[in-house]
Amino acid sequence: MSKAETAEKAVENINVVAETGKIIDDVSKMSWEGILHEWVIPYGTKVLLAIAIFIIGKFLARAISKLLSKAALASTKDEMIQSFVSSISYFLLLLMVVIASLSQLGINTSSLVALIGAAGLAVGLSLQNSLQNFAAGVMLLIFKPFRKGDQIETGGMMGTVEQMGILVLELRTADNKTVLIPNGTVFSGNIVNYSINPTRRLNFLFDIAYDSDLRKAKQIIEQILTNDSAILKTPAINVAVAELAASSVKLGAQAWVNTENYNSTLGRILEQVKLAFDEAGIVIPFNQLDVNLVGNSEKV
Repeated sequence: MSKAETAEKAVENINVVAETGKIIDDVSKMSWEGILHEWVIPYGTKVLLAIAIFIIGKFLARAISKLLSKAALASTKDEMIQSFVSSISYFLLLLMVVIASLSQLGINTSSLVALIGAAGLAVGLSLQNSLQNFAAGVMLLIFKPFRKGDQIETGGMMGTVEQMGILVLELRTADNKTVLIPNGTVFSGNIVNYSINPTRRLNFLFDIAYDSDLRKAKQIIEQILTNDSAILKTPAINVAVAELAASSVKLGAQAWVNTENYNSTLGRILEQVKLAFDEAGIVIPFNQLDVNLVGNSEKV
């Protein structure tokens, strides 16, 4: 640094010190009444008004977001869209309230908005996955491959749809665990909806031994399916040999039920067929292992 620059900087520092000292001197000469009128009342009023704007604005933002969510539910009948609209609208309205409060304090909000925009761009570039999840959430709401309460399989998980947030989908598994899956993963992957159709087909595969009575086994399966009240009459029940395997005859059976009765009917039919096979002497083959002990001719 040259001597001229050093001297110039020293003069600037002296001027700052002088100005600061002048302000302190002016304040020290002011009476309490002058301080009250010049500083406390003007700035205190601005602070109180800013706080009031924030509190009232936050209340109004919540109320308006609730109204918008109710309107979304009334027009779409979709609770996931309702939750999504409520979250987005509340965030945007609260941002407007914060800007209004800062404006009341005398902060230049135009530069603040520009700063928020620049910061938003920087954050957006660093959080590309989050933006992708947000966009995927919007697409899922548009195409509606599932609704709240549907049982689906996606992202390697199966469960009941609880809600879809801005970034993640919330599922509740059969054992009451909560699973959060990013919207981007859901939208870019496979989605299996088990609840979208009113009926589902039960598919059974029973193994019986080759020396068991095949006709009797078919008759037992057909009778159990026909007598079950949850089994629909149409489409018709179908029982047939599916495969002549190496160690068993595989009998396939198909029957249709209402979707809400699928799980309970599946377990009930399997239990009834097993008990009926046992009573009729029909053998269900299973793998066996012979172990030969060294030095002993007996088999265990």
